[in-house]
Amino acid sequence: EYDLECVVGEPRVNYRETIQQKAEFSYLHKKQSGGSGQYARVVGYIEPCEDPTTEYEFVNDVIGTNIPPEFIPSCEKGVVEAVGKGFLTGHPMQGLRVVITDGQAHAVDSSDMAFRIATRDAVKTTVPKAKGVVLEPIMDLEVNAPAEFQGTIVANLNRRMGLIQSADMSENGMDCIIKADVPLRNMFGYSTDLRSSTQGKGEFSMEYKSHEQVTRDAQDELIKLYKEAVEAGEA
Repeated sequence: EYDLECVVGEPRVNYRETIQQKAEFSYLHKKQSGGSGQYARVVGYIEPCEDPTTEYEFVNDVIGTNIPPEFIPSCEKGVVEAVGKGFLTGHPMQGLRVVITDGQAHAVDSSDMAFRIATRDAVKTTVPKAKGVVLEPIMDLEVNAPAEFQGTIVANLNRRMGLIQSADMSENGMDCIIKADVPLRNMFGYSTDLRSSTQGKGEFSMEYKSHEQVTRDAQDELIKLYKEAVEAGEA
């Protein structure tokens, strides 16, 4: 009606990144370019949080003043920057604890910026050693349809990497109720598929359940796409 061009595509999936094991770091940020420079060393480790849904935790275990107290908040700022954009696919990180145990400052060249950058880059370079992984949203799906279509519905969900939780009959025995956990990235177009495979009689509802690790193939593909976007200046 309005003669507009539309660009369409699949909705973006809310991926996350996290780590699987503890890894230590000792990182020095040093820069000298005339006048006062930048100097900050941070020592510590990253590890998974007990609650994987926690955004991040920052722990100051520094004893003494190797990192002056006024720069500890700068270290946490660096953590906030680090978890805001992951290093595998550019998605935010979660379930990450960063513990600072020691460090080193310079009487002239240390600053808020130096310790912020040092901590940010320390996390960035340590994530691969901590087995960083990509997480995807898993949906709690419920499908209702005439019982005659149960086999077709289950087969379709299996193709979408769904994990069937239950398959029950209604009280009158006419309908089936199927519950499954399915990755959100595989649910696009499901409404159309369900209607066409149940003669328009099937319906479904779904809600967010949790974030779980993607398959290795899916992670490799997401990393590849992110690298291509970075090289093209789109990320």
